This record gives sequence, C-alpha cells and structure tokens, in this order.
Amino acid sequence: MNELIGQVITALVTDENEEAYFAQKDGVTFELKKDHLEEELAIGATVTGFAYENSSRELVLSTAIPKSRVGHFAFGEVVETRRDLGVFVNIGLPDKDIVVSLDVLPTIMKLWPKVGDRLMIAIEVDQKGRMWGQLADENIFRAISKGAKQEMKNQDIEGTVYRLKMAGTFLLTDDFYIGFIHPSEREAEPRLGQRVKGRVIGVRPEGSLNVSLKPRAYEEIGDDAEMIMAVLKRQPGYAMPYTDRSNPELIKSYFGISKGSFKRALGRLMKNGFIVQEEGETILTAKGQKDIEPIVDNDQDQD
Repeated sequence: MNELIGQVITALVTDENEEAYFAQKDGVTFELKKDHLEEELAIGATVTGFAYENSSRELVLSTAIPKSRVGHFAFGEVVETRRDLGVFVNIGLPDKDIVVSLDVLPTIMKLWPKVGDRLMIAIEVDQKGRMWGQLADENIFRAISKGAKQEMKNQDIEGTVYRLKMAGTFLLTDDFYIGFIHPSEREAEPRLGQRVKGRVIGVRPEGSLNVSLKPRAYEEIGDDAEMIMAVLKRQPGYAMPYTDRSNPELIKSYFGISKGSFKRALGRLMKNGFIVQEEGETILTAKGQKDIEPIVDNDQDQD
C-alpha cells in the first residue's frame, strides 16, 4: 500500500454508494467522494487520481491532483503550527493538510513559518504509510531559478524565504531568481517561508541577487524631509536661508510645519549626507543633488 500513497494512480471503479465510489489498485481500495467529482463514474471504469490517507485515516483518491507529490515540489500555504509536531501545509487536498516535522524546522521557534507563509514541499511517506512534507533543498531551488542580469540592480522584488543561515537569508523571488540577504541589510531575520519585499543592491556573476530589505534613503527621510529636498533643488546654488536656528514663525510660514518637525527633517537629511548647514544657510550636498533613489548601494558578498 505504501508505494501507492502520495502518488498519482489509475484505479478500477468496483463499487459505489450514495456518497462515494470505490476504486481498486493492486488490491487496495480507495474512496472517491461523489461531491468532489465533476461527472458520474460507471462500475468497471478507470479513474486517475492522487492516492492518500485523509485526516480520518481513510484511503482516498482525489481527482484534484496536487502539485506537491512524491518527487514533485511545489509551494503550499501554512495553515497551522503545533509546537509539539511542526507546521501544517495546505497542498490543495479537501480533507488533509501535510505536516512538515519540527525536526526539519529552525531550532529557534520564532523563525518557524507562521500561518499564511509558504513552503516548497514534496511528499515523503514513512513506513506506516503516513505522508510528511519534505522541504525543497538548495539544489531544487537552484534548478528552478534563472540567472539575473545587471539591469536588475535597484529593482524592487518580492519573494519567499527558503533557507536560513548564519551568513544570511536566501529567498526565491516571484520571478524565480535566487536572492541573498546579508544580515546588515535587514532589521530582523525573516522567518522560513515568509514573504518579503526588498530591492536589488547587486547582481553576482553567477546570476543571483544581493537583496536589501531596508528602505531606500529617500524612503527613510520622511515627507517633511522630502519637501525640504524639493525646495532646495529649486533654489539658486541649491541653498536656502533657513536652518535649525531659524525663527519658528518664519519656518511655519514658508514650509507649513512646526520648527520641531523642521529640525527633525533637517537631522535626517544631514544624517544621510544630503545637506550641510553653513553660515546661516542649508545647502544641498553633491550627494543630495543626485537622484536620491539609487543612493544606498552596498554590494554584499554572500560567501
């Protein structure tokens, strides 16, 4: 029986009742729920489906064949976590979720997948006929990925974390590129299976991406600072007669914000190297005069 579980098989319909058909393969009988079928079956007909044992320990055949099977890897959504067992993944079966054992999950539980995260798994069957989720390894992800080009630098990406290492985090983007996140390019370590958004800060020679989860400099400075930058870029010599020592009423009249907000915005801009204050003026630096979007460019090595 075990060799049939988790596989796509063709079985012979031998019987039926009001709720289900029954089909046999190699002397093993599987149940097919009629409300899961699109058409009626005749006794003596053959039917192809996915063979498994459902949560009630019944042998079932499903004509809705999941992409995750024995030897076939696909993403499934995490629907439950259990500290004593692992995480449950929905692969599309109507009455069975697949457990990924805690033995193959991160040692630190906060890095376990949460409900809504995604894992790429295949099915493996133990000696008792139980199905378990087999996590895809590095070789699988490399095999399905494609090589990136230098033009991708600074592009936004979204992807799913598939490997956690001391050196950093690996992800597969939605467009099937391998990405690497150095610890310096994230605020916190992402979970296994977590969906993340980032940007490309480098393209390695073999075609993988260096990715940052940190915002671009212009996204960090805030609305008030962006407004001050816009004002400075329109001034002759990129300089204006307003500093953190200027009169609060003048600041409110010209910029429409309080002196406290103005000073905080100036502080962010100076921290990022976009402005300096000299002799009663705020001046845009050479760095600030450039297009701000590609400023942060830390090519991290994943070796």
